[in-house]
Amino acid sequence: MNVVFINSRIQIPLSELHFRFTRSGGPGGQNVNRVSTRVELVFDMQHSPSLDIESKEMLRLAMRSKLDSKGTIRVVSQESRSQWKNKQTAIEKFAYIVRRALRPAKHRTPSVATRSSKEKRLAEKKQRGESKKLRRFDTGSEFG
Repeated sequence: MNVVFINSRIQIPLSELHFRFTRSGGPGGQNVNRVSTRVELVFDMQHSPSLDIESKEMLRLAMRSKLDSKGTIRVVSQESRSQWKNKQTAIEKFAYIVRRALRPAKHRTPSVATRSSKEKRLAEKKQRGESKKLRRFDTGSEFG
């Protein structure tokens, strides 16, 4: 697999993904101290020839919190004790994140209140007003 499939239009070659390997925390005994199993995937979205301008803009808007100032996406994986598995997991996470970001937003049609719901709301308001009116202290004066 030399390409990460995002959708039918977009495939990102692995050559555009940069991997950094560091020591992972957590369980693993002596393996944790000796082997760099934590994988950090770095993708330079701004300078990627695989993405068109429209896709880059959609990604930029959808992934504001995941992008750094240079327009790169970082995905970290350290679930496994195997560097290879963590690399595969990081690629899967990356593909999932990009796929979700490139999905078009659903068009929301605003709902309209029904006549009966409006009448019911007005009747409840009138009832609340009546009960508050009954609580009022009547001094007997005209301006009370």
